[in-house]
Amino acid sequence: MMRKKILMVGPDRGVHGGISAVVNEFYKAGLDDKVELKYISTMREGSKVKKALIAGRAYLDFLTKLGWCDIVHVHFSSDSSYVRKSFFIKTAYKHGKKIVLHQHGGDFINYYENQLNDRQRKNVKDILSMGNKMLVLTSFWKEFFSTIINGEKIEVFPNGIVTNESNRFAYSMEGNTNALLADKDFTKILFLGRICREKGLDELLEAMDGIHAMIPDAKLYIGGIYEDESYKEEFRKRSGYVTYLGWLDEKGKDMYLKKCGILVLPSYFEGFGMTIIEAMLREDAVIGSNVGGIPDIIENGENGILIPAKDSFALKNALLELINDKEKAKEYGKKGKEKVKKYYSVEKNIEKLLDVYERCMSE
Repeated sequence: MMRKKILMVGPDRGVHGGISAVVNEFYKAGLDDKVELKYISTMREGSKVKKALIAGRAYLDFLTKLGWCDIVHVHFSSDSSYVRKSFFIKTAYKHGKKIVLHQHGGDFINYYENQLNDRQRKNVKDILSMGNKMLVLTSFWKEFFSTIINGEKIEVFPNGIVTNESNRFAYSMEGNTNALLADKDFTKILFLGRICREKGLDELLEAMDGIHAMIPDAKLYIGGIYEDESYKEEFRKRSGYVTYLGWLDEKGKDMYLKKCGILVLPSYFEGFGMTIIEAMLREDAVIGSNVGGIPDIIENGENGILIPAKDSFALKNALLELINDKEKAKEYGKKGKEKVKKYYSVEKNIEKLLDVYERCMSE
């Protein structure tokens, strides 16, 4: 049986962001061994001019490869990401190609409802309707997009990660999976993500100010890239208990997920939250905002804590609860890992994706 030819479109695999992380997990788990896969990068970090040039070159590359493929698989989020990909979607549709749309949530609701006029919203509906299948991260997103296009086309497809510890962590633990909790410290708190207000950094810093006054040993480690450089000064003022790590590569991220007992993601909006499942796999206790796809992952009081967005008081109390009750934090970590291995394995995701491709071709 011949392998299907998949032309995948998305941001450069080296871009700091959730979509790139998802695509890289596909490669780690061997999707390119199961299908003939060609990947076209439509965006790299840089100036608007650089991004426009990259997108233009990607589109020309796309045109040369379009005749080769069976299916076009398009990754997008909202705003400029959606606008860029709309040209690829329309072109694939005009050429009669099967199309899998892979939507990564984020701020699409705000984009669609508040930034577009009626004509533009109709255009979004027309373009999204060109897809044969649409993959969304959670039931929340399926419900939303079903108000725009035919819900029968939409399938819930959560992000996944490689869950085989011997493969994923071999370089850092030398195959000893019992080392996962050996050095874990529940007074050490980790944040991974874009450094900007929408990720809840204001509330997190305010919460840490209060925690530091009560528990001087508590430390916050922040990994990510600056979208708002005003936070450099905020971190500097708190250098005694806040450490900026820069963008962490895979090995660095694994090291801090092992070192820190708590992972926090107090976002104002969130499509899914890859860092949450990465932390759960390492048996960290997690705290996340009750927004977007996060409640699908965190069951409040069962495998983590959900808090309202923009609520520094609730965030501080959640952190104190875990710092002061290490047995509860360990229990959340254990149950979180169980859930990730059951529901968020990229190995299982690839099997689902192959089935999506098969059904897409049979239509």
